[in-house]
Amino acid sequence: METLSESLCFGGVQRVLRHASAATGTDMTFSLYTPPRAGAGPTPCVIFLAGLTCTHENATVKAGFQRVAAELGLAVVCPDTSPRGEDAPDSPAYDLGQGAGFYVDATQPPWDRNFRMFTYVAEELPALLRDSFGLGALGLTGHSMGGHGALTIAMRRPETFESLSAFAPIVSPMNCPWGRKAFSAYLGEDRALWARHDACALVRELGWKGEILVDQGTADPFLEDQLKTALFEQACAEAGQRARIRMQAGYDHSYFFIATFIEDHLRHHAAALR
Repeated sequence: METLSESLCFGGVQRVLRHASAATGTDMTFSLYTPPRAGAGPTPCVIFLAGLTCTHENATVKAGFQRVAAELGLAVVCPDTSPRGEDAPDSPAYDLGQGAGFYVDATQPPWDRNFRMFTYVAEELPALLRDSFGLGALGLTGHSMGGHGALTIAMRRPETFESLSAFAPIVSPMNCPWGRKAFSAYLGEDRALWARHDACALVRELGWKGEILVDQGTADPFLEDQLKTALFEQACAEAGQRARIRMQAGYDHSYFFIATFIEDHLRHHAAALR
């Protein structure tokens, strides 16, 4: 584990770290905020998954989670969105390749060699946080592509994650251009495999053990074509899934939107993780 930076922030410590990943076969970078105080037992932790073109840095410097995390005694981890480096495959498109891992384990070459982000987030990173930093119960949230990752990974790994939320998630990659492009490249044309990474399909099949919090801006330019929040609202209603799906008037897809509602999400996670 290599520490790339370390800064005091609201009495806690904001670090950026790098490690060799067995899941991706590359070095992976993530940020870790640890609060100034801890309650009894291991510190609960929220993992924030970022969206297309992002790295660990976007949420770390733009979401503004540190003040509330310090107050609540929560650690917050922001991993990268894909494997990186010259040895990992890439694409000139912004929505495929490095920066666009879609939180799946690719089955198709050349992506299957390194693009194993489901395993990284669901298995390797939680074990690393527990063993190297002594962190405790885990919550999962994310934005856009990362919201898709949070919803699908948590529903498939309820034994690992205790709380769940999302900002402007891609709720049905099977039914939007971003998702169809990525899934075709990473997973091939087996739509049954696609469904294992589609939040609308999973909430009907598996559901979630608690309440899901989703915030979505009504002025988000991707709402109708890519995000399709109404499909998730319908799927939750049909499945009897407890969900607070809040349409926030006038908000867009930016980190200004996330910064506005991050406190609500952290309090949602803290209540479950305690």
